[in-house]
Amino acid sequence: MRIVVAPDSFKGSASASEVADALARGLSRALPNGEFIKVPMADGGEGTVHALVAATNGRLAEEEVCGPLGRKVRAFYGITGDGTTAVIEMAAASGLTLVRREERDPRRATSFGTGELIRAALDQGCRRFIIGIGGSATNDGGAGLIQALGGRLLDKEGKELPLGGAYLAHLERIDLTALDPRLKESRFLIACDVDNPLLGERGASAVYGPQKGATPQMVKELDRALARYAEVIKRDLDKDVANVPGSGAAGGLGAGLMAFLDATLHRGVDLVIEAVGLADKVKSADLVITGEGSVDGQTVYGKTPVGVARVAKSFNKPVVAVAGTIGAGAEAVYGHGVDVVVGILEGPTSLDTAMARAVYYLETTGERLGRLLKVGAGLGCALPRG
Repeated sequence: MRIVVAPDSFKGSASASEVADALARGLSRALPNGEFIKVPMADGGEGTVHALVAATNGRLAEEEVCGPLGRKVRAFYGITGDGTTAVIEMAAASGLTLVRREERDPRRATSFGTGELIRAALDQGCRRFIIGIGGSATNDGGAGLIQALGGRLLDKEGKELPLGGAYLAHLERIDLTALDPRLKESRFLIACDVDNPLLGERGASAVYGPQKGATPQMVKELDRALARYAEVIKRDLDKDVANVPGSGAAGGLGAGLMAFLDATLHRGVDLVIEAVGLADKVKSADLVITGEGSVDGQTVYGKTPVGVARVAKSFNKPVVAVAGTIGAGAEAVYGHGVDVVVGILEGPTSLDTAMARAVYYLETTGERLGRLLKVGAGLGCALPRG
């Protein structure tokens, strides 16, 4: 029996690689002659770098960069096995988790460090970039990122704007004459699963600003600043990014990447599916097992289990999704290629215990699945014996 094990991480408990390993160990106890192809997955958010590095035999790299509030932080990025593709999670350099709750202020937060990671990857020879843009602390429209790469954002006196989204209200002119020339040789793909525009009631400031520390007054201030930013971008670069779906992602980083680097938006899980070559691995499998920490009604909106199931169903393969918790609306996944959802817990369990023992629960769940497969084979079901 050939089984592809392609899960996402269980956030806070186990990486995608650890989840795949645990499930495969359990399966192998019940199916000692089985073949298990482990494909760690992600949907463009947390874990994307590690999943793609593991799947392509790539490597991790670290850089000291500017954090969201200007303090230096150690941030990682990945280089896939081909040596030319960099995978960057902007949260590693410019993420909300890098800022203490009492310090959160999206007026001051900057994406400069993410630009520094891009520059470091350019130095390593990378010319293709996959940028995951979830979990940001910023609301600067990617202004800091482009400043790190040599772009100049100038006020009416010709002075460089300070870092931070609020200062975009004073933007008068964009000067890209000193922009890193290697960027013209590069292609940028944005892993983004939201369709918020840059401005307005569904824009970056209004929807995501409050979770980054913005008060109602700050939201108005930041939205006005981004409106000025979009106005100057349209005038100086001839690109209208204000209402493009996804331009409001990550505090407007989506807009900045599209405006300055000609980046294209993609569903995160689709980028990962392509990068890991999932289709080639699935087409000869008997079964596909996927999963994530919580399967619920939101899973159908670009999450890993449904993305994996879509590929599996293109080859008419059965799909099992394992989950730490099965939430309200989880049955929606049955209309998107998942055949059954299996919870990993063995009984009433506290959240702390469930997270601490996730690997154990995943391993025992793998064994139970393997034993069920043997029962099914014994009853004459389609799956062959292992």
